[in-house]
Amino acid sequence: QVQLVESGGGLVQPGGSLRLSCAASGSIFSIYHMGWYRQAPGKQRELVARITSGSSTNYADSVKGRFTISRDYAENTVHLQMNSLKPEDTAVYSCYAHIAITQGVGIMTSDYWGQGTQVTVSA
Repeated sequence: QVQLVESGGGLVQPGGSLRLSCAASGSIFSIYHMGWYRQAPGKQRELVARITSGSSTNYADSVKGRFTISRDYAENTVHLQMNSLKPEDTAVYSCYAHIAITQGVGIMTSDYWGQGTQVTVSA
C-alpha cells in the first residue's frame, strides 16, 4: 500500500555533511507530518526533526542549528540536511510519515516507517 524508501546514509568524518532523503509512494490520500527518528546502540529512539503539512518544523535540541528538515510536497519526499556532524550523531536514522489512505468510503490514517539508514560519523 504505502512505502517509505530512504537514501543518503553513510560514513562521514566529524564536521562533514550528509543529506538523507525519504520518498513516500503508494495509495496516498494525504500526508500530514513527516520526520526523522534515530537510534544509537544502547540508547532510546529519539525524534530528530519533524515537519508538518504546513511546513512548521521542530528539532531535537542536540541538532538545532546543524540539521535542516525540508519537504517536497509534489514528490511526497522529506529531506534531512545534516551539517557539522559529530560522532554522537552516529545512529540508524528512520523516516516516518503520518499518512491518510482511502479505505472503502472512508479515510484511515497511520504512521508509516522507512527501513532505516545507517549514519556513521567517525575519523
